[in-house]
Amino acid sequence: MDTKEMTQEVRLQYWAGILRERQASGLSIRRWCHEQGVVEKTYHYWQHKLRNTVCQELVAAQQAPSGWTVCKTTGSDEKEKTLFIEIGGCRVTVDENTNPELLSKTCRVLMSLC
Repeated sequence: MDTKEMTQEVRLQYWAGILRERQASGLSIRRWCHEQGVVEKTYHYWQHKLRNTVCQELVAAQQAPSGWTVCKTTGSDEKEKTLFIEIGGCRVTVDENTNPELLSKTCRVLMSLC
């Protein structure tokens, strides 16, 4: 891993913590960002970046167990996109408000059940 990749990983971990903190607060994104002095657009940028990273890692791992189906998105605007993950009889819906850590844990649990 080169310096650029390490820096990106550190930033992703930092922002994952920020997103977890906001989620645990129970506050809306707008209110939490205002109270914490975080620029809301920056928050949304990193939220989007973390979700994309998690999805890319899942695709790169190529460890889709039998019973999983292809993920698909709907919506033309980036903020309107929704990801549906179907595994056996379970369906997970992911959108811009989904907690990335919760999604990661959910996928690990579902993979262990297959």
